[in-house]
Amino acid sequence: MKKKIAIIAAAFLLAFGAMLSAQSAGLNLRKPVIADRDLVIQVAEITENALFFPVDIDGVRMEVLAVKAPDGSIRTAFNTCQICYTSGRGYFVQTGTLLVCQNCGNRYRMSQVERQAGGCNPVPIFPANKTVTTDTITISREYLRQTRAVFARWRRS
Repeated sequence: MKKKIAIIAAAFLLAFGAMLSAQSAGLNLRKPVIADRDLVIQVAEITENALFFPVDIDGVRMEVLAVKAPDGSIRTAFNTCQICYTSGRGYFVQTGTLLVCQNCGNRYRMSQVERQAGGCNPVPIFPANKTVTTDTITISREYLRQTRAVFARWRRS
């Protein structure tokens, strides 16, 4: 019994340490990983600090980011860089009011999220690829499946 408690305590400490490490690295990871189903984001949670939503689709780790832009609009994108994704380190971390690519160091304003395609920026999730209501943003499992290729080599440290 003591061994089980020690194992559970160690697992908790590892998970808690990983969460603190992620937060100190500029990551605002949200809740459990969504596995093989639609991702539903609560609009009320979204602020000027980017939120990162882990998703696992058919065994491929992915991440969606959501942020409130300076104009008050809610923006979504995949947390992988359109240029650097093949490196595996082409993901973004928030530093102050900017998102910074962890591969090339490109800095990206929150107002640019979901507005630009191409170049070194997060892969946008445009309105046609999500369902937005007053309370939620839903990104379908099918759309997540269609875009998982940009996460094939993705590895967050």
